[in-house]
Amino acid sequence: MKYYGKIAFVAALIALAGCQSSGQKTAANAPVDPEMDRCGASELQQYVGKPLTALETLRFEKPVRAIPYNSAVTMDFNLNRINFLGDQQGNITKVYCG
Repeated sequence: MKYYGKIAFVAALIALAGCQSSGQKTAANAPVDPEMDRCGASELQQYVGKPLTALETLRFEKPVRAIPYNSAVTMDFNLNRINFLGDQQGNITKVYCG
């Protein structure tokens, strides 16, 4: 009886794993609030995963702030400014307005 219970448990776990959805697909399909995306960060998501140094050669019409990992930044909130947040390896992890 214990053997069949273990098989049923493993089968249930496999079935539940198949129902799992990817967080990236959900975020990509989520509607963008135009008021919170005044800087156009939703159009710059292709930079996520690229190095922060890739921004040095680009020109933007809006103010830009590259934020390296664990660095201090001012607390002013500007919805027209594009922020590129970096990780410990120097890669962009998040692009947002603020």
